[in-house]
Amino acid sequence: MSSRQALDPRAVTLMLVLCAVWGLQQVVLKATVNDISPIMQIALRSGGAALLVALVMWWRGERMDWRDGTLPAGVVVGVLFALEFLLVAEGLRHTTASHMVVFLYTAPMFAALGLHWRLPAERLGALQWLGIALAFGGIALTFLGRSSSTHAVAGDALWGDFLGLMAGVSWAATTVVVRSSALSKAPATQTLLYQLIGAFLLLLVGALVTGQARFNLTLQVWASLAFHTLVVSFASFLAWFWLLRHYLASRLGVFSFLTPLFGIVFGAWLLNEPIELRFLLGAIPVLIGIVLVSAGGWVRQWWGRPASAAGSPPAP
Repeated sequence: MSSRQALDPRAVTLMLVLCAVWGLQQVVLKATVNDISPIMQIALRSGGAALLVALVMWWRGERMDWRDGTLPAGVVVGVLFALEFLLVAEGLRHTTASHMVVFLYTAPMFAALGLHWRLPAERLGALQWLGIALAFGGIALTFLGRSSSTHAVAGDALWGDFLGLMAGVSWAATTVVVRSSALSKAPATQTLLYQLIGAFLLLLVGALVTGQARFNLTLQVWASLAFHTLVVSFASFLAWFWLLRHYLASRLGVFSFLTPLFGIVFGAWLLNEPIELRFLLGAIPVLIGIVLVSAGGWVRQWWGRPASAAGSPPAP
């Protein structure tokens, strides 16, 4: 039996805060792109956050035991994490922050597919399969709609959108590895440290190789680095892995549709990014699909409960 539980008010509140933070992070990366490349900024924030996590582990008396069986999975999630943000960084050079956040947060849909095949507790029902079909239909509509736009600009944006989608796949693969390996029982700090070290090393090399390592330390860049290091890469990711250890991953994903909404609003508000009708027409079924995929377990449990159990919390 899975030790993960249904969401409680604490988890709901924390997920709402995380969604707002994650919706803002792509916008902040895009806002500072003229002074520091996204790939360099993500490398630096990952290195800084790795130091903070290591300090927390030292303060708690935790130790990084490389012989506890988590190292192979740790290496895999480190590479996947770096790949995710490499795709995000490159994608932001071609598309808007609002587009990036919508495609990146298709991750719960892909994670649900992967977990369906790996873990009995995460099996998908008919409603969730309908959600996946809707989401894929929305993705196709978004890309087809953009292809009818004009010339090189549309092609460049399509490439950025595609990279965002692949970043979502990479994030989903990370979730599946964490949930189905020895990392599922490891401390959240250890899992996060694997990822941050992988992102720092691989993305720093990527920035140097591609000539994107130069930056100007303006006040805006310092503020962005502080936000991404302390809030995004340290606090929010640590909270996410804590949630994954205590709650069913598919239930947590029900709130993930809010992150793209936050991203679209923040992008339009802070960066004056246009909100295209064709993009919205594709994004809406994607968001509905994500909700159905993530909430399908809740619906099945509520529908299948006898009337006498209507007031009791759903079993994990």
